[in-house]
Amino acid sequence: MSVTDDTATRWQQRPSTAQGWIERAQDVAALLATDAVARDRAGETPHAEVRLLKDAGLVTLLGPAEHGGGGQTWSTAYKVTREVAKGDGSIGQLLGYHYLWAWAVRLVGTDEQIEQVERLYTGEVLFFGGAVNPRDADVVITDDGAEIVFNGRKSFSTGGKVSDLTVLEGVLAGTDKHIFAIVPSDQDGIVFGDDWDNLGQRLTESGSVEIRDVRVPWESAAGYVDKEFRPLVYNTLNTPTIQLVFANFYLGIAQGALDVASSYTREKTRAWPYGGDNKESATEEFYVLDAYGDLQAKLWAAEALIDRAGGELEQLLHAERESVTAQQRGSAAVLIAAAKQRIVDTGLEIATKIYEVTGARATSNKAGLDIFWRNLRTHTLHDPVAYKRVEVGRYALLGEIPEPTWYT
Repeated sequence: MSVTDDTATRWQQRPSTAQGWIERAQDVAALLATDAVARDRAGETPHAEVRLLKDAGLVTLLGPAEHGGGGQTWSTAYKVTREVAKGDGSIGQLLGYHYLWAWAVRLVGTDEQIEQVERLYTGEVLFFGGAVNPRDADVVITDDGAEIVFNGRKSFSTGGKVSDLTVLEGVLAGTDKHIFAIVPSDQDGIVFGDDWDNLGQRLTESGSVEIRDVRVPWESAAGYVDKEFRPLVYNTLNTPTIQLVFANFYLGIAQGALDVASSYTREKTRAWPYGGDNKESATEEFYVLDAYGDLQAKLWAAEALIDRAGGELEQLLHAERESVTAQQRGSAAVLIAAAKQRIVDTGLEIATKIYEVTGARATSNKAGLDIFWRNLRTHTLHDPVAYKRVEVGRYALLGEIPEPTWYT
């Protein structure tokens, strides 16, 4: 993975349209794809990959134009995430999570905090990570007068050492008040465990983190004024937003799998000579054409549903925050749950079935087709997809929308 002088020169001019940004993401994906398998096996901290995202301008895609950002909407961010994931699922995940955490201040912050954070991260091209895992015990926050102090541990913190900023979340001791704060990642009080050693998504820096006496001014407690928070439905859009991030990088991984398998079949797969209806080329084999047609149709259907969900959620994310209703939020969440379950099932089917149409030699480590299944299998276990089906079922059968939680 290396950027040529020509590419670097082209990237100095930022795109001005959504399509231009998508094409920029395709350029990045093409670079990542050249050695994705080798980098996955090496398992090194992806500093160079994040630098690539920064150099391409993708990190500041959602940042306000007045601060030097791309000024784009969430529909574009989702499609950019998808394109990057085609080339490397891990880096697609990192970018998608970054977009969510960069938007976190808009979800819960005050107008002043939004201005401050967006000016900072966009102007300095900073990359976000997040130490927010609701399955773990809450990080404990203590009130120390003008400051709050975070202490605790999270078993997952995607972004880890490649992040410039980390989103912390915890509960104020003696209360039920959850507080978000954005802090520099490089400080003594944040210690990354370097213990992410999983089947797939190996380059996401998703290991544990210890948070030790991280001090934050009360003015930086997102959304708090005079130590009190005024909740809005808009604040709860974090879960639908990240769930659709998942669906989009799953889609990108599945698209990448089908693209790579197709190339392998065209170039290397041999026709079966013992079927009685022998073909000159594997691309003429009936069962091969049938399989690719079935998988492509299913992928297009999943993409259409994901895009529909993205269009509905985008209207809420870019609306006046006070205007978003519980019904609007719930309707979008159901559609996202449907989109996610479709791409989980379709993506895993594609990542498995491509071996049937590439042949036995495609199982070689050199071919590297296993990366797609490993990446999808790893992250699609984030939360049980069965519960997404139940959410859609309750809506279809009973007209019930999901209650906002950390996973719905």
